Amino acid sequence: MRVIFAGTPPFAAAALNALVDAGHDIALVLTQPDRPAGRGMKLTPSAVKQAALARGLPVYQPASLKTPEAQAELREADADVMVVAAYGLILPQAVLDLPRFGCLNIHASLLPRWRGAAPIQRAILAGDVETGITIMQMDAGLDTGAMLSKTVVPIHASDTAASLHDVLAAAGASAIVEALANYPMLAPVAQDDAQATYAAKLSKDEAQLDWNQSADALVRAVRAYNPVPGAWTLLDGAPLKVWAAQTCAGAGAPGEMLRAEADQLVVACGEGALALQEIQPAGSKRMNAGAFLAGRPLPPGTRLGH
Repeated sequence: MRVIFAGTPPFAAAALNALVDAGHDIALVLTQPDRPAGRGMKLTPSAVKQAALARGLPVYQPASLKTPEAQAELREADADVMVVAAYGLILPQAVLDLPRFGCLNIHASLLPRWRGAAPIQRAILAGDVETGITIMQMDAGLDTGAMLSKTVVPIHASDTAASLHDVLAAAGASAIVEALANYPMLAPVAQDDAQATYAAKLSKDEAQLDWNQSADALVRAVRAYNPVPGAWTLLDGAPLKVWAAQTCAGAGAPGEMLRAEADQLVVACGEGALALQEIQPAGSKRMNAGAFLAGRPLPPGTRLGH
């Protein structure tokens, strides 16, 4: 099929590569404009732009798809279908109507659960035991379109947002290739709006650990916010990021350090205790708890979160 592809991050790049490998004619690749990144804040192309250029595909980076100029560019591509994956720009109805067979979205959840910007992280935070990929027909709503296929992916207790992202990216790439092989003959299934949940965009503030929560909830937070924005707490008023942790036995005032062991700091929670295993003080690199303690011993009773 002749395809316009729209996406920005690595999740989308995996799908683009799979579509090219499957022999589809990629008429145009849409991605967000280059953004400053890294210590030098140098303008950096998106993962999708890098993948497209490596494949010799035409790239278009409009700031909006609402302008007549952008819509004319898409119309000229004369596509059968548009495939969208974590693009980051709103598609107005005029754009949704351009391809012959409409627009398909690769969404990283089992819709209607976790519509929105952060489905991977919200699934981990909620303690879901599974998530997946939904291929859906796009409409004017937020992830509300009819579903064409679902692929179930288990969520393991060891999964972080980073590891689950990689599994879902591969699943999404396979799912869209399979969907296009059978499209437009696939029978769309309407979503049950009554079962919908919303995956709000992440913020740095919400990633601050609330020691009044249970250890189970906090270990899910550490996993869900890894790598972005990174779970964190305060130690003597300075931020301390927490990259790896597990639940353990212990009781005390929420945020109280109960004991310092060779490879972990044990902190009391509202219920149970959390063993911090990999942390990152402000201005330093990530390190295991033992390396941190070697440079900064902490007495029992030290309070985190202040």
